[in-house]
Amino acid sequence: MTSALPVFDGHNDTLLRLYTAEHNDSFFSSPHGHLDLSRARTGGFAGGFFAVFVPPPTHASSPDDGFLPDPLPYTYALQTTLGMAALLFRIESQSAGQVCVARTVREIEYGLQTDTLSAILHLEGADPIDTGFHTLEVLYQAGLRSLGIVWSRPNAYGYGVPFRFPHTPDIGPGLTDAGRELVRACNRLGVLIDLSHLNEAGFWDVARLSDAPLVATHSNAHAICPSPRNLTDRQLDAIRESDGMVGVNFHVGFLRPDGQRDANTSLDVVADHVIYLVERLGLDRVGFGSDFDGALMPYDLGDAAGLPRLLDTLRRRGFDAPSLRKLAHENWLRVLRKTWRS
Repeated sequence: MTSALPVFDGHNDTLLRLYTAEHNDSFFSSPHGHLDLSRARTGGFAGGFFAVFVPPPTHASSPDDGFLPDPLPYTYALQTTLGMAALLFRIESQSAGQVCVARTVREIEYGLQTDTLSAILHLEGADPIDTGFHTLEVLYQAGLRSLGIVWSRPNAYGYGVPFRFPHTPDIGPGLTDAGRELVRACNRLGVLIDLSHLNEAGFWDVARLSDAPLVATHSNAHAICPSPRNLTDRQLDAIRESDGMVGVNFHVGFLRPDGQRDANTSLDVVADHVIYLVERLGLDRVGFGSDFDGALMPYDLGDAAGLPRLLDTLRRRGFDAPSLRKLAHENWLRVLRKTWRS
């Protein structure tokens, strides 16, 4: 098996797993989920985007039903967001220097050199952001460096996509007036705008407005798996033209051509998406966006400890050592240098 090449990852939901756990769970060593510090060390997981995802209230509808859920109550979204962000900061403070909430590319580079796990604070949906953007400013000062305008539900800024299959992402209207202002505010601060979960009309609004590279942290190729969560060739062309980035999602339902939630999915299917995206975007614009702790992983991957098996698959499919380094972490650092203001 390939040695544990450092992997910087575009998305995980580990904070959600820890925040909502009914059992005693810990980031430092856990039998639950896909990611903890122990398995990160084993698999070479060097850091990534740690999502703050506000779960829907009990008995709310789900995008798995094929429809968009109702918007979240603002106070609930804000309180939950603060709780999860505080959890990440507690992990950092309790880690004895093993975990750093990264605010600059230099901090991530230092983490790669010193085996310190670098965590980017990311909002998966701008539901806790008020339309005056006071919360955005405060969270930025706290460490927020990446924001998805929506999850797969509407909010004050735009519209997501339900998990219908097969379907295009061309569902619903584009960004609201507030959503367009949010794009400008993120550009001003240097907050990365994540296009994953955003519908196609919203995607094109961001493409017209944003002065930063277009980035989808955890999405795949619609041409292989026609889920509305995946990106059409036209969208991929726009990402390439902006010198942006796509992180390949490991969720089997966004990988398989049949869209089935079947963990008996070969890592070659992940490689198929990587190869397709590299051919469409160029080698410098593709990385990983695992969706650990938020999705169903292929059995052959399992969890973060299995990342070397994915790298072995990609090596067998023709990627040499310099190319694997780009896919594993260098491409994420490249796009963050172009996006962040610090």
